[in-house]
Amino acid sequence: MTAYFIQAFIYLLAAVIAVPLAKRFGLGSVLGYLIAGVVIGPVMGLVGQETSTIQHFAEFGVVMMLFLIGMEIDPKALWAMRVRLLGLGGLQVTLTAAAGMAGAWWLGLQWQTALAVGLIFALSSTAIVLQTLDEKGLSKTEGGRNTFSVLLFQDIAVIPMLALIPLLALPGLKGNPTSRSSQDAGLSLVAGLPGWAHALVVVGAVAAVIVGGYYLSRPLFRYVVKSGLREVFTATALMLVIGIAALMSVVNLSPALGAFLAGVVLANSEFRHELEANIEPFKGLLLGLFFITVGAGINFEVLLAEWGAIVSLGAAVIVVKALILFALAKMFGIHSSNGWLFTLGLAQAGEFGFVLLTYSVQNDVIPLEISQILSLVVALSMFLTPLLFIVYDRIVLPRYRRSQNDDRDADTIDEQAPVIVAGVGRFGQIVCRLLRANSVPIVVLDHEIEQIENVRRINIRSFFGDASRPDLLEKAGIEQARLLIVAIDDRDRAVAMVTHVKKFFPGVWVLARAFDRGHGYQLLEAGADDVMSETYHSALELGGYALTAMGVHPMRAKQMTWAFVENERAHDAELFEAWKEIEEGINFSPRYGELFMKLEESLSTSMQRDWEAPKPEDVPVWTPPGKD
Repeated sequence: MTAYFIQAFIYLLAAVIAVPLAKRFGLGSVLGYLIAGVVIGPVMGLVGQETSTIQHFAEFGVVMMLFLIGMEIDPKALWAMRVRLLGLGGLQVTLTAAAGMAGAWWLGLQWQTALAVGLIFALSSTAIVLQTLDEKGLSKTEGGRNTFSVLLFQDIAVIPMLALIPLLALPGLKGNPTSRSSQDAGLSLVAGLPGWAHALVVVGAVAAVIVGGYYLSRPLFRYVVKSGLREVFTATALMLVIGIAALMSVVNLSPALGAFLAGVVLANSEFRHELEANIEPFKGLLLGLFFITVGAGINFEVLLAEWGAIVSLGAAVIVVKALILFALAKMFGIHSSNGWLFTLGLAQAGEFGFVLLTYSVQNDVIPLEISQILSLVVALSMFLTPLLFIVYDRIVLPRYRRSQNDDRDADTIDEQAPVIVAGVGRFGQIVCRLLRANSVPIVVLDHEIEQIENVRRINIRSFFGDASRPDLLEKAGIEQARLLIVAIDDRDRAVAMVTHVKKFFPGVWVLARAFDRGHGYQLLEAGADDVMSETYHSALELGGYALTAMGVHPMRAKQMTWAFVENERAHDAELFEAWKEIEEGINFSPRYGELFMKLEESLSTSMQRDWEAPKPEDVPVWTPPGKD
């Protein structure tokens, strides 16, 4: 028992250390798990032969992942994205699998093995790519949406791939220690049955999953929910997924197939979100454990002996996939930087490649020695994924931004107005709409063509150009203007713009948007007449709603909100001076912190003078403003 505890501690410690570090360096959690496995396995030798046994257990994380993927599938959303999903995703998987199969067959592998290799390299890393897109804010771009469509199709395509692989078994590989046939002997309901009976049992099992999931799961979960015990609901969710996986296994189908079907059936269940919340932690841990065992199972002897072939194959996989993806991007009209994001984002192999590789070895499709080389190729392509995104960020994106913005001539400004608005993003647009609603003439400038086009759609006259350029400001009439509103999304340019205008056109009143308190002080030093933090008043409004929800009368909540504002204004000059000292390197933090403590004490004293926090049972049910 002690040995098991020590082994479990080693695996968990490796994950706790490696995964946060990998995410901090932009490598993603999957690569973190792989690195952890490499360190505790081949490098330090802390784990050994038990990794293959653990891997069989950890593969259940894949079953849970496909169950959750099935629950995320909305038939209406799928139909709306059918062209990208089936056309773009289907062509990518088909063409890449065909190219991989042709390459493997050319290298001398049998066609069954070559086909499995092609399927493995047709998949990309859902975990790494989606996480990176979210972190970089690229999910909503055209390239990000098309990338998601292909990844979704790949995840769904794993199901038929897992069903196909056992049909590709090579008789010459049967009987090896990793063969599933040797491990699962006697655990089948269809062994020895004639073909028609085998087919009936399989159809019956699939029908049981679909019908049972639709008609029986809801009464079961309602019964469990009445107990009021969360752990029983968790046990029920696990029982459901494990039972379906076991049923699929005993009829010689992929457990992942059954889990996926059950997830689709339960996608519209009222218990969907609770199921996801209960299954997600187990899925994440088991998948992480699976990837650790993959890393721990990497054979460094094979790596050192075949490093030339592994590096060459890894480069070939990325280049061939990139060429196919680039051609598809052109075919489906994914242009400019979005096309490169689509191409570079999907050019690697993925985590499901390890799953298919392990499954292929177990089902006598790929020899063990070849699988060791292919596993290293998949891992290498995944390790290179952050580098591909760096290429996109530092080479591709700046080039297209220059071509779209900097290289484009500024619009001819043929209007002047007493109010000039610099920047029409999410902040500046609201200002413009308010001014236009009150018939205030404005001239709008922005150097992002997308923002200009958005504002023009709501009939606000605007011009493309960098508002911080003195010549454009003069053409817009800064010399005669009464007011300049600075709302551009660049801290340094905003400060430089205010400095220039107040130096050469001191009569213009300057209102500036600040990102935070420190930026606001920089703008004030530059000469801005009024500065407003972009989140200050919305946070005050929400704070007022919070007080109302806690039983404070709405009028009293409003008074307390304004007391907060007045209290901050009373100490603003002191805070400004303290900030300037910090900027000059004097008395780095104590005074600033002390002033904030003084401010909080003053605020607390003034607000608590005639108000006491209500008891929880006395707090009324809060009705949102405007809803009676």
